[in-house]
Amino acid sequence: MAFGIPLATLALLAGGGGLIGFLLSVLGAGGSILLLPLLVSGAALPTQEAVPLSLLVVMLLALGNLGPYVRRGQFAPRPALILGVPALAGSWIGGSWVKAGYVPEPVQLGVFAAAALLASWLLNRKPRQLPRHERPGSTGASSKGGPELFLAVQGVLVGLLTGIAGVGGGFAIVPALVLLAGLPMALASGTSLLLIAVNALVALAALGHWPAASLPLMAPLLIGGAVGAVVGQQLAPHLPDQRLRQGFAALLIGSALLTGAEAVKRHQASSETTANPQLQLRTSPHRTNQR
Repeated sequence: MAFGIPLATLALLAGGGGLIGFLLSVLGAGGSILLLPLLVSGAALPTQEAVPLSLLVVMLLALGNLGPYVRRGQFAPRPALILGVPALAGSWIGGSWVKAGYVPEPVQLGVFAAAALLASWLLNRKPRQLPRHERPGSTGASSKGGPELFLAVQGVLVGLLTGIAGVGGGFAIVPALVLLAGLPMALASGTSLLLIAVNALVALAALGHWPAASLPLMAPLLIGGAVGAVVGQQLAPHLPDQRLRQGFAALLIGSALLTGAEAVKRHQASSETTANPQLQLRTSPHRTNQR
């Protein structure tokens, strides 16, 4: 045991952080959606602690992976603004809903499980490059406004997911930038990383809860994430994109099933506690001390 954390948990978090860092560096998306089940099921954190901690780690890992893309100039400002500004509004709204108690813990986990299943489908759709005149920022796109409107709506939905479930939303941002903005994959990945970091920061501010008690768990996650990012940046040119996406889709489905089962379990526990006030009085102090 180190810093009061069991060694098995430290190893699990370091391994999970490594996988997340690797996926973020290779795909520019998706890795952060594995973080919430890792914290909830692997580290046994309550959602109230897991979501802000997830946002904090996601923000730092996204910023850490952004450097190589910035050096190569792989960032698209106009699509970033079209998608990013509505996403910030969505992040603030979602985080505010959670802070106000409008989104119960089982619902947060259920939303996450549904998002993971959606991500497994989105990341394996065949990208379709839009004609140049239909891309956001071109004259044709400005007159029609279709792709830009869809991109803005996608931004709101991604932001809501970030605020409610504590994920960066890159799994939806990258397909949106590729399919709706017509960006090449590398450009979409670099743009996505910056949007993920800013989204996570806004959602964390909206939640208004600093996960002080869980901060020691950040160390193995960030160390593992840094190692995974370095490995990913070295291997990325040699890895087939389609195979990576298929493997990640399988991980997402497993993550969705695990989180969905956790949501059902916590909903049942909440229902039993509500139905039996004496049980609530007997267990509340114990749970408070644990948290």
